[in-house]
This record gives sequence, structure tokens and C-alpha cells, in this order.
Amino acid sequence: MARFTLPRDLYHGKGALEALKTFEGKKAMICVGGGSMKRFGFLDKAVAYLKEAGMEVQLFEGIEPDPSVETVMKGAAAMEQFQPDWIIAMGGGSPIDAAKAMWIKYEYPDITFEEMCKVFGIPKLRKKAHFCAISSTSGTATEVTAFSIITDYAKGIKYPIADFEITPDVAIVDPDLAETMPKKLVAHTGMDAMTHAIEAYVSTAHCDFTDPLALHAIKMIQHDLVESYNGNMAKRDSMHNAQCLAGMAFSNALLGIVHSMAHKTGAAFADYGAHIIHGAANAMYLPKVIAYNAKVPAAAERYAQIADFMQLGGETQQEKIHLLIAYLRGMNDALNIPHCIAHYGTDSYPTEQGFVPEDVFLARLPEIAKNAIGDACTGSNPRQPSQEEMEQLLKCCYYDTEVDF
Repeated sequence: MARFTLPRDLYHGKGALEALKTFEGKKAMICVGGGSMKRFGFLDKAVAYLKEAGMEVQLFEGIEPDPSVETVMKGAAAMEQFQPDWIIAMGGGSPIDAAKAMWIKYEYPDITFEEMCKVFGIPKLRKKAHFCAISSTSGTATEVTAFSIITDYAKGIKYPIADFEITPDVAIVDPDLAETMPKKLVAHTGMDAMTHAIEAYVSTAHCDFTDPLALHAIKMIQHDLVESYNGNMAKRDSMHNAQCLAGMAFSNALLGIVHSMAHKTGAAFADYGAHIIHGAANAMYLPKVIAYNAKVPAAAERYAQIADFMQLGGETQQEKIHLLIAYLRGMNDALNIPHCIAHYGTDSYPTEQGFVPEDVFLARLPEIAKNAIGDACTGSNPRQPSQEEMEQLLKCCYYDTEVDF
């Protein structure tokens, strides 16, 4: 038996934010990030709509990118004091992910972070509050998923929280919010969405209900992402829907080792000032993982089907897989995303997050590989890597070398 779970309601299209005025409750806490929702006026609109619905509103602001365990605990304490019956998470993946974890701690004050990370082990929620997620970026799709990513900076590891209990009750997918994204964020979140859709389609947990969502998302991203990156707002609006469809797919089909590797490399070099942004990590690792997974016949067949759906050409299965990999690398070029970790943060691909030195990468490689294998996303990958294979694969992702094993 398998399960397919989505939010109870999904409001979409321009002006969908107005759905907040129909909510019923006494108190709402809005969880937001660094200020873009306030700068563009969306936070004020949300507060006004909730007050129009008769609610008392309190804000929890300043949730950082890649939210920490400490932020989760602070937010849960604020909720415990305010006692909201609606939690409204607004912004990119970070505030929504953080608010999901806060929600668990609010409902179960004695639960530890380690207990929260037990895969599909969260107790029943909604005894105190319901949850609404409003996405402003077009990638994580956390507004419709059963996942949250929280970073333990002391360990340098991102931990996925996975349970259908944290699937939001309501998702608001309003493209007006996505039109405010800076260009680099469009690129990174877009390739995150493409990775979600491709990994969902080849996951060992895929099914008849997830396959159409994944394929349609892939097609939309193929047609819309680069033009969205180059400023076409109609395509930007379409990408907001595409990433949501990809989220619906992977929330139920699960993911694979592209995400396992991204989770475990993202904060592994933070003490060197080097942070590999999640979407960029996915974009760099995806072509390598396709080459690795394609050694398994069932996965090769699924990748070839994706290539056919994208109308990439090719006569043989291997030609189709090669064309898929080449196409994705071409997308990275068009989006100014490097092909490997060694080039990330260099003069050619500057970031604010720094460069990962080769000696540091190699010294930490065994531990990163071990943590990636243990990541919650690895179990549904079509090929299960050994420690040696994961280290080899991560080296290919560092140096941009061919995957021949």
C-alpha cells in the first residue's frame, strides 16, 4: 500500500493571497524571512486579510536562509506564548521549512529535534493549529510537501524532516510573489524544481499518481525556466506552477541522492565561509547522478522516457540519456550555474558564499559521503551507493569528471 497526500486546499493564480480573508480562527502567527515580503507589500496585505477575517495577528520575522535548529526553537517558544490556531508561513523555502518544524515543537513541546528527524515518525498534528504556506520562490515547493530542511550548524549538516503530518493544510501559489525574485534565485530555484521532477520520476517510490505530475513539470520547466531567468514574467508565472507540480510529485514519490548529496555538502564548509546553495548544488550534481543511476536498467529506461518526453532525440537508450545529460548541462550554462564544486565561487562563477578548497573537500569527503548515504532521500534512489561509490561520485561533482562506474 502507498499513500498520496496533498494540501486540503490550493489557491493559485494572481491575487490568490486574498484567500486569507476567508480563514476562520482567532489568532494567526505569520512566519517570514529577511524582509522581501515586507518590502514588496505582501506581508502588509497578508496581515490585513487575516485581520479582515477577524484574527489577531503576530509576526515572527527574520528567519534566515537555511534555517537553524536554534531559530526553530525560538519560533516554537513564540508560538507557545501566543497560542495561534493558524500558522502562516510566507516567503521562500526557508521560512516555510522553519515554520513546519516550529509547528511540530509547538504542538509537542517535549519533542527533541532528533525525534523530529525520525522519518515518517511525527505524531498527529493539528491539535493546536492548522498550517498555511505561501510560496514566494519557484523551486522548493515546500508549500505542498511533507518535508522540511533544517540545518544544524554545529555539525555542518542539513537534516530533512519527513512526514505527511507536516504537509500544509492550505497552499497559496500566487505568481505575484514570485515576480519579485532576483535573477540568481530564479536560476537556483528553477533547477531545484527540475531536480525534484526528475528524481521523482526515477524514484523507486514513483507511481501512476506521481508520474504525470513529474513529467508535466519537466516539460514546463524545459519551456519556461531560461526565459523566466531572462525576465519574461509570463514564463516566471508559469514556473511558479511548474515547481508546485514537481513538489506534488516528489512529496509522494520521494527523491534520490542528488538531494542527499546537496543536503550533506551545503553546510559542510560553512566554517570556511563556503556555502553551496541548495539549488546550485542540485544543478551541478544532477547530470552526474543521472550517469551513475543509469547503470541500473530500470533507471536508464525512466531517464530515456524523460528524454523522449522532452523530444531531445536519440535512437538508442544510451543516446537519449546522453542527450538528457547534455541538455541539463546546457541549462546550467544558460543560467550561469557552474558544472562542478571546484568552479563554484570562482571568478567565473562568483557567489557571496565562498569557494570550497580542494584540500578541505578531500579531507571531509569520507564523512560527507557517509552522511549522504544516511540521508533520508537515499533510500528511494534507484541505485544504492557504497561508501566508495559515493566518494567517487562526489569527486566527479567536485572536478567535473566522467562517471564511469
